[in-house]
Amino acid sequence: MADPVFFEFLHAEIIKYIVGDDNSPSKDLDLSALDTMGFSCGYRIIERLTREWPKFKDELEVVKFICTDFWTAVYGKQIDNLRTNNQGLYVLQDNMFRFLSKISIGKELMEIAPNYYTFTCGLVRGALANLGVVSAVNAEVQIMPSVKFHIQVQRT
Repeated sequence: MADPVFFEFLHAEIIKYIVGDDNSPSKDLDLSALDTMGFSCGYRIIERLTREWPKFKDELEVVKFICTDFWTAVYGKQIDNLRTNNQGLYVLQDNMFRFLSKISIGKELMEIAPNYYTFTCGLVRGALANLGVVSAVNAEVQIMPSVKFHIQVQRT
């Protein structure tokens, strides 16, 4: 992928465009535009990454691919931890999430964390959708800059 610095600058500008210059925690925001942008990007990135890959056998194999190859292509490192309940819930943990690693630690800054991980939730959801796994993706931050991404697979 592109130089990580360019990706960080682009992400910062996307946040600024959606959230505006007022990045205050008290501002009630609709971050669905960030999620939608992420979905579209994730869907397209998978097109390129899996061009020469064989089909995946099951959803666990798809999620493992997201944790290793996809995450490395986008963020330059693998996911630090993957957990599952084997019933369609996966938790991916990045202990040093790139977009939160440069933010100071503080309670008021924890409230603006969704501004920085919502794009990635959409990115993962889009990547999974392109691989045939319909899911809901959300995230939580308990300790900065660690983020847990929760993937709930929607089965029909």
